[in-house]
Amino acid sequence: MYQNLILVGRLGRDPEMRYMPNGDPVTSFSMATDRAYTGKDGQPVRETTWWRVSVFGKQAETVNQYLSKGKMVLVEGRLRADPKTGGPQTYTRQDGTVGASFEVIANTIRFLSPKSEGTGATEGEVSVEGAGGHEENIPF
Repeated sequence: MYQNLILVGRLGRDPEMRYMPNGDPVTSFSMATDRAYTGKDGQPVRETTWWRVSVFGKQAETVNQYLSKGKMVLVEGRLRADPKTGGPQTYTRQDGTVGASFEVIANTIRFLSPKSEGTGATEGEVSVEGAGGHEENIPF
């Protein structure tokens, strides 16, 4: 069995790094992906989906150091289901409506924002490989 998810979007907030009990770093951030289409009534519709992304190990440190809110990023990884429901994690918003949150465990993160946005890399230049990748080839 195999599962692979590829997302391209923008960070909704600055990454937050913490450490697991064994000392391994973990960085989490939210990102939004958009889908635009024309509805049945002929009006343009824009649909936004929010994702929670978790990154582990050396790439967690790199992501925390170089990414910030608004930066464009490509995330490749696997979808993590809520162990209780087998679907997305659900929650109740302050207004009483129910929301859902999808979590992605990242294997690969690519920084896509151009130099002019302050990442220090041109579009597609920086790639941070996760598990099974070649972390010794990171250009930092």
